[in-house]
Amino acid sequence: MRSHIITSEPIRLVLSGGIGAGKSTVAGLLAAKGAFVIRADEVGHSVLEPGGGAYAAVAARWPACVVDGRVDRARLAEIVFSDTEELAALEAITHPAIGRLILSEVEGVGDRPAVIEVPIHASFIDPRWIRVLVDAPEALRLERATRRGADAGDVANRMAAQPTREARLAWADHVIENVGTLDELSQRVDELWAELAARSDPAPSG
Repeated sequence: MRSHIITSEPIRLVLSGGIGAGKSTVAGLLAAKGAFVIRADEVGHSVLEPGGGAYAAVAARWPACVVDGRVDRARLAEIVFSDTEELAALEAITHPAIGRLILSEVEGVGDRPAVIEVPIHASFIDPRWIRVLVDAPEALRLERATRRGADAGDVANRMAAQPTREARLAWADHVIENVGTLDELSQRVDELWAELAARSDPAPSG
């Protein structure tokens, strides 16, 4: 974990975790507490739409992935998640566009707490924001993903392309373990939220 955390008001969280870790579930729990949740994956989809900030460059780089004038994300995923150089090329195109949209959305929420759900440790994230990792063993994450209908081979490729658990733990300011029931996960989220809310409250005047 980072040895020094720069905090600011209002609460700004970057929420990450490997595929199947449960970060979307945690994001939902935080939304129920009043946080404004921004999902980087959804923003990433929008920048690939015709006219989006990354569409033209992606279409030029991978023309075989353009079908009827739109980027076929499944075809693109088959390429980039099996080749680290291709993935790096995609991120170099999409991350700046995603970052601009996320920053714009964060600025628009004012003092409301904001949670940015990201699948990877992206360069577009403000380094001052608090980093929260949702963690679970790889075998459990694979089981969860395939239980939802994902192809095991595709999940394995995505896991291999994502940072290691060790790298994620080194990145995080806080870790939420998700190995039990939803009630247990909710309790851990409650504890973290109470800590962050107390930290973000202005100190009482004397």
